[in-house]
Amino acid sequence: MTRAMRKFLATAKIVASAAATLFAAASAHAAQPQPWETSFQPPATDIMRQIEWFGNYSFAFIIVITALVLFLIAYCILRFRASVNPTPSRTSHNTLIEVIWTVGPVVILLCLAIPSFQLLTAQYTPPEEAKLTVKATGNQWNWDYEYQVDNTLSFNSAILQDADRAAAGKEDRAAYPRLLAVDNEMVVPVSTMTRVLVTATDVIHAFAMPSFGIKTDAVPGRINEVWFKADKEGLYYGQCSELCGKDHAFMPIAIRVVSDAQYKTWLAAAKTDLPGANKALMAEVDGTNKVAAAGN
Repeated sequence: MTRAMRKFLATAKIVASAAATLFAAASAHAAQPQPWETSFQPPATDIMRQIEWFGNYSFAFIIVITALVLFLIAYCILRFRASVNPTPSRTSHNTLIEVIWTVGPVVILLCLAIPSFQLLTAQYTPPEEAKLTVKATGNQWNWDYEYQVDNTLSFNSAILQDADRAAAGKEDRAAYPRLLAVDNEMVVPVSTMTRVLVTATDVIHAFAMPSFGIKTDAVPGRINEVWFKADKEGLYYGQCSELCGKDHAFMPIAIRVVSDAQYKTWLAAAKTDLPGANKALMAEVDGTNKVAAAGN
């Protein structure tokens, strides 16, 4: 089972890599909630691909078990109804059936538990040391980000108001959707192990990014840690996932994944002029996407 899971994940990596190349022109808004969405957002990390696989794997068991139970219920209704079975059996037990309904669930639970524990272990075991550490502090109702680098960079990230869209250059609602777009995104380099230290200043919040497969509570007076290694450039959206007050629904999280060169240029400029650095980065990313779209 372990070998089969690893083989499947290896195949998934190849497919994801091909898809990333094919859809490079759409990387400006890589992942966000969609109307009537019933599945996961497109994964941008290996951990999220494993989560997606395990979700589909578990769902297959649910379908089979549900179908079997419905069949048994229907069979009992039709086979043992009073009109065709006026004299009911007085059998109190059947050894074979009791063995089956005892052993069967145990086998199913083992089939679910083994990959579940493997995934849980992977989530708490980074494959390498973090090259970038960012502290995310939840407030009512916005986020403070602190880059733990030379000459520490700190800034606040809050929901983008409609009146501020034009000044920020974020009028495209496909890339910067209402209630999810922020004034200042967290910017990280692609294919870089990133550690996020999560805490809060007032009440319990939660830092969640669906496409990265991460979610952890932001608890005042305590620091929780998550990590991710995004392998696709783009702009990804999440939200606070803990009921934290009246504006809980207006506390989005936006992470922009860019090339290493773009990140270094942005970081150097952001230390003295954050708005200017963000606009320069947006212009460069948009220009790259337009060239990629023209090439396709």
